[in-house]
Amino acid sequence: MSKDILEEIIAHKRIEIAGQEKVVSAAFLEKQLGEPVPARSLKQALMASPTGIIAEFKRRSPSKGWIHQDADAGKIPAAYQQAGAAALSILTDEAYFGGTLKDIRTARPTTSLPILRKDFIISRYQLLQAKAVQADAVLLIASALTPQACLTLAKEAHTLGLETLLEIHTEAELDYLNEYIDVVGVNNRHLGTFHTDASHSLRLAEALPRGIVKISESGISSPDTLLQLREAGFDGFLIGETFMKTDEPGEALSRFIADLLTTELHRLK
Repeated sequence: MSKDILEEIIAHKRIEIAGQEKVVSAAFLEKQLGEPVPARSLKQALMASPTGIIAEFKRRSPSKGWIHQDADAGKIPAAYQQAGAAALSILTDEAYFGGTLKDIRTARPTTSLPILRKDFIISRYQLLQAKAVQADAVLLIASALTPQACLTLAKEAHTLGLETLLEIHTEAELDYLNEYIDVVGVNNRHLGTFHTDASHSLRLAEALPRGIVKISESGISSPDTLLQLREAGFDGFLIGETFMKTDEPGEALSRFIADLLTTELHRLK
């Protein structure tokens, strides 16, 4: 998305959060949480998975419009787990992506996989919301935050028992990394043109610090691309549209994993 659209989304998000806080206060959410419960670990799930696929539940995007308007959060995440996903990403931005926190609340009883709340997180209040609906990790987007805000939110997320995924697009944004970041993700979507190019992750791979769990996000539509990224050092692969644009996203993931295994076998011969 262009910087202008990102700024528009963040401005809208501030208004949205203020409205939500009037209805449900931060203090009320905190009372609901009680003692912090350890999250299902996104980081560990990626390291333990043979595929490393974070399957995404997404109804629409600002660039493509509706992808799967009537997508059912009570069925698709469970189907993703059955197909072999390592973890789930669920979009909770309503205005631009057609999702809500209710989607995580609906999905949670149907799956034991870690759930990433994917949204434009700019406030502690959103971390409280994420914990209240039993998400396990939150996305922190470098281009939507200052390094200090990123540090503050990541530290608070850990206090609440949430893991953190830092999304970067440029090498300069590696400055946002801090001790409270659990996973770093490279977004392959160009911020100015909407164009996705998975080779962007390949170009940044060398610059990423060793020892941290790395994922590649967006623009991954073939097993060949995933294997290339894995060879470059990526542990996880966030894939949404490839599956969500089909009638049965779970089946699409199942076919993708079958193709991935076949491709791997061919390469070994």
